[in-house]
Amino acid sequence: MRNLIIVVMLLVSVTTLAQEKKNKNAKYDIEVNGNCEQCKKRIEKAAFSVSGVKSAVWHMDDHVLHLIINEEKTSLLDVKKAIAKVGHDTDEVKATDDDYNNLHHCCKYERN
Repeated sequence: MRNLIIVVMLLVSVTTLAQEKKNKNAKYDIEVNGNCEQCKKRIEKAAFSVSGVKSAVWHMDDHVLHLIINEEKTSLLDVKKAIAKVGHDTDEVKATDDDYNNLHHCCKYERN
């Protein structure tokens, strides 16, 4: 009986580990506030500064950052924090007032 319980527990553990496998090419679209080409360069550079980001393209017209990340190396939240650190609000993480105020005057978007 004891051996049966141990085997069942091992099977549950293995199944749980298999379900937690991270996606190496996870695609996300996130809203990032900005205005111009300088913003585009800054946002994309901030995203690429995070280990595990494979692709980052920000579109000025709709303020959407298209990302491909390796979830084994990073998380979406890590990327959003890096972008907020350079002064740009995301849908989930807002830049501090100091970071926002350090932006060039043409890059200061309307904050909500």
